[in-house]
Amino acid sequence: MIARFLFPMVAAFIATSAAATEISGRAEVIDGDTIAVQGFPKRIRIYGIDAPEGSQTCEDRNAKRYLCGPRSADALYKIIGPNGRVSCEEMDRDRYGRIVAVCKTSSGKDIGEEMVRQGWALEFVRYSDGRYADAEEDARANKRGMHSGSFVEPWEWRKARRSR
Repeated sequence: MIARFLFPMVAAFIATSAAATEISGRAEVIDGDTIAVQGFPKRIRIYGIDAPEGSQTCEDRNAKRYLCGPRSADALYKIIGPNGRVSCEEMDRDRYGRIVAVCKTSSGKDIGEEMVRQGWALEFVRYSDGRYADAEEDARANKRGMHSGSFVEPWEWRKARRSR
């Protein structure tokens, strides 16, 4: 009797919770792995990827240094496209309280996968469950984005900056 009463309430709670994890709207690029969605109060970190920081430098194939963080952000802007609409499904929260989500463009492309495939983000294996391994291998093999020269992985670059 109690189970028959509680089950519909639990099912309704789960359905409400699941619906609350889907975010969609017009996106603003913050950096190569973070967006803000219009009307949503928190920033969203793209699941499973790590992009270079704004002041991070990389070297191109001619050993010329450039700011790879802004190039990564520009790539994200182009992937999202002219209408800027995305839909995101929350996967987790990071230590800063940001939502970590798999986000897709209005045409259904996985934004994280595309950033990795274009070489402007790396698969963050520690968190990605191997989701973007093929995309990263493709970017490396075809020397796209950062892979056309040399770079320090964003997580290592941040660690070095903190230890200064």
